[in-house]
Amino acid sequence: DAGSSVEEMEFNWDEYLEDTGATAAPHGSFKHVDTSLQNGFAPGMKLEVAVKSDQNTYWVATIITTCGQLLLLRYDGYGEDRKADFWCDIMTADLHPIGWCEQNKKILKVPEGIKDKIPDQEEFLQRVLKGACSAPANLLEGLHRGKNPLDLIAPGSRLELQNFRDSLEAWIVTVIENVGGRLKLRYEGLEDSDKFDQWIFYLDPFLHQVGWAAQHGYSLQPPLAIRSLKSEADWQEILKKVKEEEEESSVPTDLFKDKPVIGVHSFSEGMKLEAVDPMAPFVISPATVLKVYNEKYFMVEIDDLRPERTTSQSYICHVNSAGIFPVQWSLKNGLHLSPPSGYPGQDFDWADYLKQCGAEAAPQSCFPSLTSDHGFKENMKLEAVNPVDPEEVCIATVTKLKDSYLWLQLEGSKKPVPDCIVSVESMNIFPVGWCETNGYQLRPPRKAIVNKQKKIAVVQPEKQILSSRTVHDGLKNQELNSSDSVVINGKYCCPKIYFNHRCFSGPYLNKGRIAELPQSVGPGNCVLVLKEVLTLLINAAYKPSRVLRELQLDEEAAWHGHGETLKAKYKGKSYRATVEVVRTADRVADFCRKTCIKLECCPNLFGPQMVLDKCSENCSVLTKTKYTHYYGKRKNKRIGRPPGGHSNLEVAMKKPNKRRKRRKHFFVHKKKRSSASVDNTPAGSPQGSGGEEEDDQDESELSHSLAQDRDKRKRKLRTFSFSDDENKPPSPKDIKMEAAEKLQLDSNPLEWSVADVVRFLKSTDCAPLARIFLDQEIDGQALLLLTLPTVQECLDLKLGPAIKLCHHIERVKLAFYQQFAN
Repeated sequence: DAGSSVEEMEFNWDEYLEDTGATAAPHGSFKHVDTSLQNGFAPGMKLEVAVKSDQNTYWVATIITTCGQLLLLRYDGYGEDRKADFWCDIMTADLHPIGWCEQNKKILKVPEGIKDKIPDQEEFLQRVLKGACSAPANLLEGLHRGKNPLDLIAPGSRLELQNFRDSLEAWIVTVIENVGGRLKLRYEGLEDSDKFDQWIFYLDPFLHQVGWAAQHGYSLQPPLAIRSLKSEADWQEILKKVKEEEEESSVPTDLFKDKPVIGVHSFSEGMKLEAVDPMAPFVISPATVLKVYNEKYFMVEIDDLRPERTTSQSYICHVNSAGIFPVQWSLKNGLHLSPPSGYPGQDFDWADYLKQCGAEAAPQSCFPSLTSDHGFKENMKLEAVNPVDPEEVCIATVTKLKDSYLWLQLEGSKKPVPDCIVSVESMNIFPVGWCETNGYQLRPPRKAIVNKQKKIAVVQPEKQILSSRTVHDGLKNQELNSSDSVVINGKYCCPKIYFNHRCFSGPYLNKGRIAELPQSVGPGNCVLVLKEVLTLLINAAYKPSRVLRELQLDEEAAWHGHGETLKAKYKGKSYRATVEVVRTADRVADFCRKTCIKLECCPNLFGPQMVLDKCSENCSVLTKTKYTHYYGKRKNKRIGRPPGGHSNLEVAMKKPNKRRKRRKHFFVHKKKRSSASVDNTPAGSPQGSGGEEEDDQDESELSHSLAQDRDKRKRKLRTFSFSDDENKPPSPKDIKMEAAEKLQLDSNPLEWSVADVVRFLKSTDCAPLARIFLDQEIDGQALLLLTLPTVQECLDLKLGPAIKLCHHIERVKLAFYQQFAN
């Protein structure tokens, strides 16, 4: 039904952040996610690489930086000289771990470029390879070649999970699902039951590879919660079976090299502290160190003074466990400390409580120092696991910050939960977009938007006739839900609005997209029907933001309609504007006609009249002149619209938009052309289509003389038109010509540092991607090697942003060839 389809609407982070006015928590604050994205190769690792000039010989190279499956390498012997650095693809290059040449009787030979620097090859190799770290062999050869190490934890893999509730014992778990490093684990022996499944990030200190327990002297025992489900003999049989299949289901050892190392603690039994129960992290409570197992692990229990209590809230901790604080931490930070269950009265006092219990407070030195240098701020948004139902990942808002702890409000969880207290180093919080990147369902915010669905006007597809009952129900819903009183065939009821796609579509609207629109919209409430029509038109434009600006309410115009906010998206940016929509049926036809004239298209392109064979405006003779600019570039100053039998009067009345005037200094303008030249241009020419995106501010970099030279050439080009295809977009040749002239480089991009590349990107509309280039250490040489497939795969970008980025890279390449290649 209509309601449920709205509930399942796809959630969009960009729109949500825009609507709420919030910002996303910075990606760099989620260190566990950064670690999970690494490809297993690290700067400084060494490997043996085929020498380009002589493919039968090899030499040792060091990894300078990594970018997905690409490695930037430097042959050993070049020292700090980066001129000979080269990129290679793990999947295609002839790369091997250190020692491979010796094992396979291949020749290690110094490359020609550094022969003079290395008189004694043997002595040199002994020196540089002493204590060197070789690139992992399993990622250079065989099935795992070029794979992200994280992908090696496949469903069916086995690991050992420490029990973190009752004791230090561990038990075998099988990976059921791997979502970006977040593993769904099932205890071995519970093949069909998901009741006891655990969701744990692969870097969790309690998760280990098979064999860990035996190596460290811990027993392999199923947790108490499941132990009674099978007999002791059955559990032993399961263990035996696992050991037999160990080879097939094992996970590479080096996968856990980035796991946090557990340090030595100094807690003693009976010490008091403040703690947050990880299973219900909503309050801070007094707690006791119940048991010390060894120098690494101890058990904490949340205090409960009720004599009749049957269960205890206890869990295993180590020195870096989150949610343990010294006595009085809450008081010092102005936070509420929840008294123990069964405590007499609400005014809890630590001094009295310690006396009453005859216990001592754990000294400050037992606790790790807390940091506030983490990048999180109040009201930032992120994605977080619901502690009550770990299957759910929800939208979270930071409501409070204290030292290195966040208070998160979760939105959209099936059952409402209080604000959660989590550490900034928690592996259960993720950056905005993490779920989408890893194909996992993010719980969307809970919204009562069913009425909104009911208010939308009836839309009739071209090749589908809705039953009279459907139309009647749609209007009935409008009648019940609209803020205006809808009277069928009355004052506020809009007739059907037809899209006559055979009519001339003008310079802004894409004829192909117009043809794909429904045959008609309506009937229904005027405001709703016309808002739907305008939204469809905006989305059918070459540049939705440009059409939105044309339709925008002129501040100085006399206005008697209803102001509606419409949105447009273009080049990854969102735009809003207030547009006038008439409210009464008697003004609809005139409104549609005037809107068509604003958009320089045929006055019959859309309106209450269906054009069957021939348009009354004889618009089939009109053509669009060939575009000589590529999208995103400002054209000449607006001089007035091209003439045509129906548009002169409207244009004379239209006043220029103030906002556009203020922005004029961003763009390169051409000289005004004479009125004669305007009059000779066919109606609908894009000559008057004026300013394109305000955001493309890098035009100001062009020199004035270059703009004038281009003017002269463009005037010659304008006399041509395409009568066979009125919506002909710019040809690649035109685009190349413009792009080639656009960028003037001050320095050779081959010599650019990472900072220079970042500076260049920040001057473009791809500024948000600059951070990735900084993190991946992409300098000028690397930039010139990037292609669309590489950008998509290695930088993990969607197609739209990747194409935009590659456009700028191509501009740099072109400028490089023109200015520096010779």
